Formats: sequence, C-alpha cells, structure tokens
Amino acid sequence: MPDEKGRREIIGIHTRGMPLGADVDLDELSRTSHGFVGADLAALAREAAIEAVRRIMPQLDLEAQTIPPEVLENLSVTRNDFVEALKRVQPSAMREVMVQVPNIGWDDVGGVPEAEERLREGIELPLKHPDAFHRLGIRPAKGFLLYGPPGTGKTLLAKAVAKESEANFISIKSSDLLSKWYGESEQQISRLFARARQVAPCVIFIDEIDSLVPARGAGGNEPQVTGRVVNTILAEMDGLEELQSVILIGATNRPGLVDPAIMRPGRLDELIYVGTPNAEGRAQILGIHTSKMPLAKDVDLKAVAAQTERFTGADLEDVVRRAGLNAIRRSGEKVKAVSAEDFDLALKDSRATVTEEMEAEYGRMKGELKKRAMAVTQIGFLAPGMVEPIRPKKHG
Repeated sequence: MPDEKGRREIIGIHTRGMPLGADVDLDELSRTSHGFVGADLAALAREAAIEAVRRIMPQLDLEAQTIPPEVLENLSVTRNDFVEALKRVQPSAMREVMVQVPNIGWDDVGGVPEAEERLREGIELPLKHPDAFHRLGIRPAKGFLLYGPPGTGKTLLAKAVAKESEANFISIKSSDLLSKWYGESEQQISRLFARARQVAPCVIFIDEIDSLVPARGAGGNEPQVTGRVVNTILAEMDGLEELQSVILIGATNRPGLVDPAIMRPGRLDELIYVGTPNAEGRAQILGIHTSKMPLAKDVDLKAVAAQTERFTGADLEDVVRRAGLNAIRRSGEKVKAVSAEDFDLALKDSRATVTEEMEAEYGRMKGELKKRAMAVTQIGFLAPGMVEPIRPKKHG
C-alpha cells in the first residue's frame, strides 16, 4: 500500500492531463487519502472529473451533440470536485471495517475546554508535528480513556479530534468484536488493529469500553471470553509503539469496571474526566445548538445557561429541541422564531440527568483511578481480587 509520497506520485500521474483549478493542492489530497491504493486514486480522479462535467451540464445543448469551445476553455476540476469525490470513493484497505473521516470539528464541541486541550496536545500535535517529538526523544500517548457522566460529549470529542488531526476514524462497539465462537473475538480484535495499522494515521474509538475490557478476577463469574479479549487488547496495545500514528480512545461512564492493567502508562496513558460544563460552557453549547435556529430578540442564552445547573450537553440539546417544539405548538407550521417564553416552558419540562451525588461519586472515582493505575505500574500485575472494581453507589 503506498505511503503519502507514493500517493502523491500516483495522483500526479492520473491528473497530469486534467485541467486543474488553482485551488487544487495535490499534496493535500495525498495527505488525506489514507488507505488508497493506485486503483482507488484513479477512481478518485475520474469521479472528480465527472463532478466537474456535471457542473457544466446546464450549459450544454444535448441535441446539438457538440460542446461550445468557450465552455471547454473554462472547464476545470476544482478542489470542491475532489472533496465531493472523496465522499463516494471508498479506499480498498478499509472496506472490511467501518472507517470514516468525521464531519465534527472543534467548533461543534463546547463546554469541555480542559478535555479538548489535552486531546489536542496528545493526538493532534503528534500527528501533525511528529518531528517535535522525535527531536525531544519522547513518544506520544498511545491511548486515552474518556470517562464521566452520560451525555457530556465523550463521543463528540473523539470525532472532533479525529477530524482536526486529518486522521481516519474507526468507531467500534463491543458487540461488533465479541463472538460466541471460540477464538473469534480475539481474531476480530487483531483484525481491527491490523486495519488501523494499514490506514494510519488512525483513531480507534471504542464506546462503552467497560463491557469489552472488564476487570479480570474481580467478580469470579466473568466468562472466559472476556479474559481472553482483555489479554488480546493488552498485547495489541503493547505493540502499538511500532504502529506509528495509531491511537486508541475508549469512552465509559463506569471507569471503575475497566481492567486496571489497560489504564497504566504505555497503554491508556491519559485518563481524561469529561464532566458537566460550567455556566460559560453551557452558554457556548446552547449557541452551537441554536446556530441554525431563528431566535427572537428577547432570547438570552446566558440567562438560560444560568438556569441549567448540572445540565450536560445532551440535556441542553433537549432543551433547545423542546423550545422549538413549543414554538411550533404556539404558532403552527408558519412559525418564524423561537421566543424566550418557549425556552421557559422547555426548562419546566427538562431536568438535569446528573445529580449532586453523581458528581461527588465521580470525584471519588478520579482519586481511586489514579491509585489503581499507580498500583499496576508499581506491582506490574494484578492478581485476582487484589483490586476490587469501583462500583458507583446507588442513590434513591
């Protein structure tokens, strides 16, 4: 499979007889076409040319069966034609797994500045400027664990960092990897990391990672397949040092159930808490969700944010949705704007999913997770029963 330099040579061959627009950057194309082989790049050039022809179709007289010379002179393949072609051409190396480049950027994420900054430093910086790490003789982080209450934007953060880093994004669920057949689960995991190696730079995102790598030896009744799966993932993570630009991100709202061995430095290097946003963050999230909503002049998003203590990003999205529904009920299908009254009614029907007890519980978990990670680092292993899983307390 060609690397970036090889892809640049191949795309140059397939576009050398093509009238390219001034905004087309072949170096950028070769950098963003991870996993493309020669045939894929040929298809990409062809699709971009077809896209350019579609633009001039309204100017053509099909009955005349000729194309006016002035139309041909102005015909060129632009950068936007290649962008549209990239949406239709799927690289051969990534057809067996669901790989995509997300369309979520940092502008679509709000209320989590600390987590955003740590992900930028840990993923975006090494992928875009690897020479800085080589000069200092240090390795970038191999993995990240995003944990916190549900609805705080953990999945959104993973998508945003993959897009801003110009990396491929493999989103996987535990149900996609676990199988009842002996040895099949381990093969699926090995296949997943092999694919990520081929299409690097790549971000592997495993949602609800606690169901895939539960703590071994804690309960005594866990099925054998989970133990083998944990061992396989640990082996693959230890081999990631040679796999440049492959990063694993796990997300969970029950970090105490994750096997402590995967949270030591060298595997999941960074444990990032994604909590509920403050008032400024809530106002930013409301601004993102109302960016395409016509708001009346009496709507004050900062005032709405002040009334939504402990609301997560998902809760705030629900508030905006309910306000829009209230506006439709009030004015019918010809509604023109959402008023402050609609938001007041929406707040009465909404509630925060995170309670004060839950926040205190996650604060306790942060300290416990650090202790467990240090115990694994110092001892080197965990015998069954040495560290019990951190189970959240039940509240009313």
